[in-house]
Amino acid sequence: MNTTYYDHGTHAERWERAGLFFDAKDYYSAARVLGSLVEEVPEQTGPRLLLARAYYHSAQLRRAEAELRIIVDRDPVEHYARLMLGRTLQRQGRDAEAQTHLRLAAALAGDFGEI
Repeated sequence: MNTTYYDHGTHAERWERAGLFFDAKDYYSAARVLGSLVEEVPEQTGPRLLLARAYYHSAQLRRAEAELRIIVDRDPVEHYARLMLGRTLQRQGRDAEAQTHLRLAAALAGDFGEI
């Protein structure tokens, strides 16, 4: 089996490695590690959410949007994914669409003053 540094190790080791890249603001490398991890454990929200955040911070906004939509489709009350989806849409200039997700995120977080 031919593996690289990015996809070498157990799920836990790669999750930790991705976190180290993310914390070091090496979002591209974090996304490389997380991409294969998400393929292997697609049901887990944590890796997918961190992958979306890595895409967002590395300006891969369409990819971030796709990952975030998977999360909110599975778990409509995941408020942080809603917030990130709203911000991702805003950053793409899709303000009207973003407002729906930002309002939902605020309501789910209990922040009714922003609605």
